[in-house]
Amino acid sequence: MAEQVALVIAGITGGLLLLLLLIGVSCCLWKQFGATFTYEELPGTGVPSSVQWDKLCPLGARTQTSRPPGMLFVVPTSLQSQDWMALSSRVWAQFPQDPCPAAELLPHATGSNLGDVCVVGTINPELYKFPGDKSETIFPKGCLGWLWFSVEYQQEAERLLVGLIKAQRLQAPSETCSPLVKLHLLPDERCFLQSKTRHRTCSPQFDEHFVFQVSSKSVTQRVVRFLVYHVDRQRKHQLLGQVLFPLKEILERDGQCIIWRDLEAESLEPPSEFGDLQFCLSYNDCLNCLTVVVLQAKGLRLQEDASFVSMFVRVSLINHNKFVKCKKTSAVLGSADPVYNETFSFRADPTELDTASLRLTVLQSMEGDKSHELGRLVVGPYMYTRGKELEHWNEMLSKPKGLVRHWHALCHTTEP
Repeated sequence: MAEQVALVIAGITGGLLLLLLLIGVSCCLWKQFGATFTYEELPGTGVPSSVQWDKLCPLGARTQTSRPPGMLFVVPTSLQSQDWMALSSRVWAQFPQDPCPAAELLPHATGSNLGDVCVVGTINPELYKFPGDKSETIFPKGCLGWLWFSVEYQQEAERLLVGLIKAQRLQAPSETCSPLVKLHLLPDERCFLQSKTRHRTCSPQFDEHFVFQVSSKSVTQRVVRFLVYHVDRQRKHQLLGQVLFPLKEILERDGQCIIWRDLEAESLEPPSEFGDLQFCLSYNDCLNCLTVVVLQAKGLRLQEDASFVSMFVRVSLINHNKFVKCKKTSAVLGSADPVYNETFSFRADPTELDTASLRLTVLQSMEGDKSHELGRLVVGPYMYTRGKELEHWNEMLSKPKGLVRHWHALCHTTEP
C-alpha cells in the first residue's frame, strides 16, 4: 500500500516538472518568434524613393529636423530631397539623384561625388585667390593710356633717380605702335633723356633708369615731364601724351616711390597774351564743400627787371562782391610755366552757389613783401561770368563730387 502511494506522488511530481518545462520552452519560443516578427519587412514597403519620401515628409516639414521611421540620426535639410539606399540591416545612406551635388556642400568647386562631400579639412584654393589688378582692366573712356615710373632723390649725392617701368593701353594713331619716352627736368626744356624704342606694342615694358643732377635747394621747384611718342615708319615722332610730376611730392615720402599716372594731351593752343591757368573744380553737396585744385600755368609774362622770380596763385571765394576767404599756393621759382598741384577747399551752401564766384590771380613776388599781378580770371554763375568760365562752373554743378578740369586764359586788369 505504501509503495502505491509513493508511485502516485512520484508520477504527479514528474508531471508537474514536465508541465513547467513545457511552459518555459513555450515562453522562449514565443519571445523568439515575437522578435522575428518585429524586424520582418512588411510586404509592399521596400526602400522609400525621393518621390515617396516627399509625400511622407512635406516641404514645410523637411525644413526642420525630419527623419524617416527607424532612423537613429537626423538628416541635414540640404540632403533630404535625395534617394535612400540600404547598406545593411538598420543602416541607411543617402545618395544624390544628380551626379553633381549642391555647390554649398562641396569643399571643392569641381567635386562630383559623395566622397568629396564627406572630406573634412580640405582647402578650397578659390577662397585664397587675390583679385586681379583692376587698374589694368577698367579703361575709362577718353583715357590716353597709363605710365608707371619710380622716383628717388638722394640727398647727399644730390642725384635724382628716375625709373621708367612700363606703359599701358597707349592710343596709337595706327594699328601698330612703336613708343618711346623723353624725360625733361623742367624748367629746362633744352636737355632731355630718352628711352629706347619698343616696337609693335601698345603696352611696352621699359625697365630703364635715368639720372639727373639736381641741387637740394631747387629740387622742390623742379618738375619731371614724361613725353610719350609714337615713332612711325618715316621715324617721325607723334606725341601720344604727357605726364607732369612735381618733385616736391617725393620729399613727403621716404626712399623710392613707384607711381602711375594718366597720360594727358598736351595743349596745342598757343598761350594767351597774359598766359593760361589750368585748374579743377568740384562741389560736394553732402559736405557743402567747394574744392579747387590749382594744377599749372603756362606762358606767363614775367617782369624782366625783377632780380627774384617766383610765382604763386591766390584763390579767393567771393559772395555778393565781398571776399569770404583767400588762400594761396606755394611759390615756384624761375619758370614761366610753373606746376603747383595744390588743393584748396571752401565751405559753401548750395543756396550760395548762385551768388558766389571764385577769383584766381597769378602773382609774381617782388623785393620785400610786394607782388606784381600777372593775370587773373573769375569763374562763377551767369551773374558774374560768360563763355568758358561759365561753362566750367555749370559743368561742375552737373557732375557732383567729380573733378572738372579746364584751361583758362588770364586777363590783365588795373583794379586792386
